[in-house]
Amino acid sequence: MTKKNMILGVCFILALTLIFPSPSSAIPLNQMLKIAHRGASGLAPEHTMVSFDLAKKMDADYIELDLQTSKEGTLIVMHDSTVERTTDGTGSVNNLTLKQIKELDAGSWFNKEYPEHARDEYIGAKVPTLEEVFQRFGQSINYCIEIKEPELNQGVEKKLLDLIRTYKLEEQTIVQSFSEKSLKKFHQMEPEVPLIQLISRPNLGRKAKKQLEAVQAYAIGVGVNMNRINEDYVKQVNERGLRIHPYTINSKEDMSRMMDWGVTGIITNFPDRLNSWLKDN
Repeated sequence: MTKKNMILGVCFILALTLIFPSPSSAIPLNQMLKIAHRGASGLAPEHTMVSFDLAKKMDADYIELDLQTSKEGTLIVMHDSTVERTTDGTGSVNNLTLKQIKELDAGSWFNKEYPEHARDEYIGAKVPTLEEVFQRFGQSINYCIEIKEPELNQGVEKKLLDLIRTYKLEEQTIVQSFSEKSLKKFHQMEPEVPLIQLISRPNLGRKAKKQLEAVQAYAIGVGVNMNRINEDYVKQVNERGLRIHPYTINSKEDMSRMMDWGVTGIITNFPDRLNSWLKDN
């Protein structure tokens, strides 16, 4: 290689680093994370303060939550793009004002759907904003925040980053999304906040290499459906120094299988069940 070509090569690598800085993470790979899916959502209405309170009491390492935006652009903590499934309202989240969203009952549905876990205090539970969650818990807990449908929630990355910085939660937040474009956009703005690339259909076998190499450029790991991976895939992820957080793992049998395979995080609706499994094993 000539000196000129070597210089050009170094400049090219530096340019790539400026565009997509290396992912940063203070989370040791050998630390198995207990991640409460939408809070302790198997025991309380998902994405409500009571669900997050319960997850904290159960010593979850992270509470996982999803973001939508209201008509005004306020970051709303909700999984679906519509409110029908988890409230008594109708319509798209981003077509409703914050005032309209705050009038919804986000708890009664849970009592009807899961009578074995029903509690009177769930009736009338409110849909929280992300800022309200940050105000309530601050630095007392860690957050795993999913950017949902960025094409419907324009500017969500900047709004999320602004709130993270306002409440000084850079070191206590993981951001994840199925959107590679959204994660790279966030990474350009703030390379120090670790990212997880959610993958709906992970490539297995030899095809995994290329996909994981691409993820490694901007994220610290992957989030995958536990039913779409195998032990070899987990091994490949681990060998690359990436984290792997499969979802959604609720039975002790599945917890055992995932832990035997070597996953680095368990996303569950039942943090208490995971605690029990860890204690027994």
